[in-house]
Amino acid sequence: MGPHDWFAQRILAVVSGQRPVHSLLGLTVGEAYDQLVELAPSGPLRDRLRPVLRHCGRFHPGPGVIEAFARIATGDRVSAMAFRLEQGPDLRWRCAAVEIQGPRP
Repeated sequence: MGPHDWFAQRILAVVSGQRPVHSLLGLTVGEAYDQLVELAPSGPLRDRLRPVLRHCGRFHPGPGVIEAFARIATGDRVSAMAFRLEQGPDLRWRCAAVEIQGPRP
């Protein structure tokens, strides 16, 4: 399990209302925290059904950067999530951007 998998689970928990946004405070940089604050209340993944992470993949565009994507199922609906991770000087990964599209029937 890589950092992209760990972050995908945590981001999904926040945007689906299972965890508070501040649980990712300190694990985000730049605009990512503000993006999560905006996504959490409107919640494209908020539904009566609990969303499930179906697949998470990654691409390394350069050293210390992961661009990740995830497929999320909520019942018979599928959503897409993309996020960027950046490794800091302390070698810890932090989320730098988040986008979610969906769900679609």
